[in-house]
Amino acid sequence: MNTKLHVANLAASTTERKLQDLFSPHGNVAEVNLQVERENGQPRGFAIVTMATPQGAQAAILALNGKEAEARILTVIGHIPTKKVLPANGQKVPGSARRRNGSASPPFFGVF
Repeated sequence: MNTKLHVANLAASTTERKLQDLFSPHGNVAEVNLQVERENGQPRGFAIVTMATPQGAQAAILALNGKEAEARILTVIGHIPTKKVLPANGQKVPGSARRRNGSASPPFFGVF
């Protein structure tokens, strides 16, 4: 079972290799995904680090959350994936058209 961690407040000079080296003393690192802007490839300041075991993830959180790395104080927490809401027909819907129940249709108010 892999456990993903969200690592925030990274320096612009941080690389995937540096993160691998930082997290590996706490358990096997399955994957490091440093987030960058699509348009220009600039770092976004956070990464998703996947640890091989929940125990390794917990050890990394305890050891690295609040630790200084490259003159930045890291925030390391369990990763909470975002859920994208799509209508039943699979087409994308503008954010303002989405409803709390995930429907892209306006609410039905009854027949007049």
